[in-house]
Amino acid sequence: MKESQETTNFSISKNPSSTWTKHDTHWLLSLFGTAVGAGILFLPINLGIGGFWPLIIMAILALPMTYLAHRGLARFVLSSKQEPTDFTDVVDEHFGPKAGRLISWLYFLSIFPILLIYGVGLTNTVDSFLVNQAGFASPERWLLSGSMIFVLIAIMLGGEKLMLRAFAAMVYPLAATLLALSFYLIPYWQAPNLSVPAWSDFGRTVWLAIPVVVFSFSHAAAISSFANTQRRHYRHQAVEKSERILRNTSVLLIIFVLLFVFSCVFSLTPAQLAQAKDQNISVLTYLANVTDNPFIASLGPLVAFVAITSSFLGHFLGARESINGLLAKHLKLQPKQADKLGIAILFVSIWIAAVMNPSILGMMEALSGPVIAMILFLMPMLAVFKVPALNRYRSDISTYFILLTGALAVSAILYNLLF
Repeated sequence: MKESQETTNFSISKNPSSTWTKHDTHWLLSLFGTAVGAGILFLPINLGIGGFWPLIIMAILALPMTYLAHRGLARFVLSSKQEPTDFTDVVDEHFGPKAGRLISWLYFLSIFPILLIYGVGLTNTVDSFLVNQAGFASPERWLLSGSMIFVLIAIMLGGEKLMLRAFAAMVYPLAATLLALSFYLIPYWQAPNLSVPAWSDFGRTVWLAIPVVVFSFSHAAAISSFANTQRRHYRHQAVEKSERILRNTSVLLIIFVLLFVFSCVFSLTPAQLAQAKDQNISVLTYLANVTDNPFIASLGPLVAFVAITSSFLGHFLGARESINGLLAKHLKLQPKQADKLGIAILFVSIWIAAVMNPSILGMMEALSGPVIAMILFLMPMLAVFKVPALNRYRSDISTYFILLTGALAVSAILYNLLF
């Protein structure tokens, strides 16, 4: 009997992917929080302004684009023969030291501006709330920003368990608030315009909307750390388990975010969405203005604060890992030394940006866009044809789907920047 029980326990431990654990839930929430940044408040405007049918097409494409792209990046990280490893190690291994370091720098520089933007956005959101909602005087910006950034980085330094608990504490109320808002807006719904635009306009609208979907659901910054944690936790089942967590994360994102998007879009006309875009205000701010609803107005800062905070933590995870790898390789530092220096550089940089509050950060985000699209969509798929461990995915239709959507995303971003 004892032998039978031991055999059963062994079989369970050898196939951990068959069960869903608390560890999996915590990482699902972490990836969800990384993806849902403050941009969600502008997503209904950016997606809905093109009309009903392009919105439907992008809603259909959102799930496969999100899941398959992040699955490809996780597979790429897990294809490394080294352990432990980080993103810089993997690209060095697969593409050689020179190309690997170039890709590693591009990867870091694609995450770093977004981290600066979140530092600025978090400071502005809290300052606005304290002044306009709480009735306090505006605090010293250097003190407010420094203390908030210090607390958030301290959470990341507290270890994986503290980080995952922090994500859980933020993501549950964020998801609940999105769901509540989605249902609260139902009485404001209007019948959409079902007329089909000309094919040339329709195709152009869908093409230019692809990057919006890519970045609105992106949690690429956390994928390398996520994949390596699953390898350490699940060993030879890491690929299968990672894919399951990523699939469930993508489904959850699509359900909550698109429900919010559709509810907001149905509550406004295309002309109103265009007006909101011209005014450069979030959809909740615009809805509060046109409906004269204080409840909606008060939820805007709350959603923005929680979304920025959770996404900040996820992007810090990726920035920390990548800068540590670069410092260790370029300065020949030990891992602990590289980590201390990397954290100091990130803290000081984010703090300076938050104090200076520069408007140029919007352009920095736009410039980091093509790199994120290339690393998330194109690089892992090109590695399928180069890396022996990934060759078995050559015949998968998903490989070519992600290559196509990645090429469309990059070209649309470049088009928007140039024209």
